Amino acid sequence: MIGSNTPLAAIVLCAGKGTRMRSGKAKVLHELCGRPLGFYPLRGAVEAGASPVAVVVGHQADAVQQGLAAASPGAPLRFAVQTEQLGTAHAVLAAKEALRGHAGPVLILSGDTPLLTAETLARVVAGRPAGAPLAFATMRLAEPAGYGRVVWDGAGRAARVVEEKDASPEERALDEVNAGLYCVEAGFLWEALARVGSSNAQREFYLTDLVAMAARAGGAAAVPVPAIEAAGVNDREDLSRARRLLTRRAASALMRAGVTIEDPDRFDVDEGVSVGEDTVIEPDVRLLGRTSVGAGCRIGAGSVLRDVVIGDAVTVNPYTVADDARLERGAIVGPFSRLRPGADIGEDAHVGNFVEIKKSRLGKGSKANHLTYLGDARIGERVNVGAGTITCNYDGEKKHPTTIGDGAFIGSDSILVAPIEIGAGAYVAAGSTLTDAVPPGALAVGRARQANKEGWAEKRKAARGDKK
Repeated sequence: MIGSNTPLAAIVLCAGKGTRMRSGKAKVLHELCGRPLGFYPLRGAVEAGASPVAVVVGHQADAVQQGLAAASPGAPLRFAVQTEQLGTAHAVLAAKEALRGHAGPVLILSGDTPLLTAETLARVVAGRPAGAPLAFATMRLAEPAGYGRVVWDGAGRAARVVEEKDASPEERALDEVNAGLYCVEAGFLWEALARVGSSNAQREFYLTDLVAMAARAGGAAAVPVPAIEAAGVNDREDLSRARRLLTRRAASALMRAGVTIEDPDRFDVDEGVSVGEDTVIEPDVRLLGRTSVGAGCRIGAGSVLRDVVIGDAVTVNPYTVADDARLERGAIVGPFSRLRPGADIGEDAHVGNFVEIKKSRLGKGSKANHLTYLGDARIGERVNVGAGTITCNYDGEKKHPTTIGDGAFIGSDSILVAPIEIGAGAYVAAGSTLTDAVPPGALAVGRARQANKEGWAEKRKAARGDKK
């Protein structure tokens, strides 16, 4: 990190369409671990100490601005528009007004480089020697095709970067390439950009021309960075690769913090998810959105949790799917439970296999262990909900509530037609269909009287002419 007395600004280039993504959506808006792709370099610049951060947008400018701003609340972002895509130098020049008044160094990076860490960015900033107008990142590639090559002079100094289409056969044989990351003194940056021309194979204004200009004006410092970090995302295969690498980083951080992840290569986690120590995560778990998991939990194989808040000592058995739900301390859910938005599972409550809960509270110590649907219900403490119970909450036009008091017992295969209230300590006989309230402590039986007709089966066969 640079000293606090040296202000750092940043420019993040997010104007491109991303043709190789083959998408109707701008490349930097493609989702990566729960955030738009462009979020990651913005975060890295802020973490490296940059303020303000100028974001250059172009293709789908309004959508990109809205998406990146929403993903980075509180970040010191300023947006600039590149009306025409005329090259990287032209894109950087579009940010000049957004950085008016800034006189310190400027960090420049691309919006499609999600793997760059704040530490690497800070190293490039620190790699610009006193008096040198520019530092730029380089990397070595076994297959450098498509990248600009770094050319050194006879004195061992970086002299220029030559783009592949403009390179000689000897230059194309070089394996050190430009990583597209720069730290440039602001005064030099704007003066040099005004002199960049487009006399090259692509008729574009290359930002890489600044390296040769800096070499002639005090030095261009080359700072090696890991190739895996500087790699850009150009297509969906790159996006998938970046997701796996970011996920592996997150898994490593969780394990260092005391979380057991049984198979990190079979684990997906979004940016911002938190997990407490001594929690065990089984294979093929996905923790998405704003999910937070407490300490001492176990998350079973194949579970998918999105925007779920989980307290301590909770067990989520395999193949549970939950969205926008809450599970309090000691709760047990699954296997094969479905918690829809608004599901609120109380302390030590149990939700079993093939139980679906929507917009309902299941109180402390209550149980719904088998084949049940609970929607728009408020269920008290120590309630037992038998297998096959349904709260009929929808009349075709409106949703209606069901209330079940503390200590009630709901027999198997009961149908509770809302709006309805079952009093505390009441019993509902198995197989009942109820439409009226049940007083506290009462037994409700809502089923037809059984009638057995002796010999009915034989008479039916005879009437059909069935042979014995």
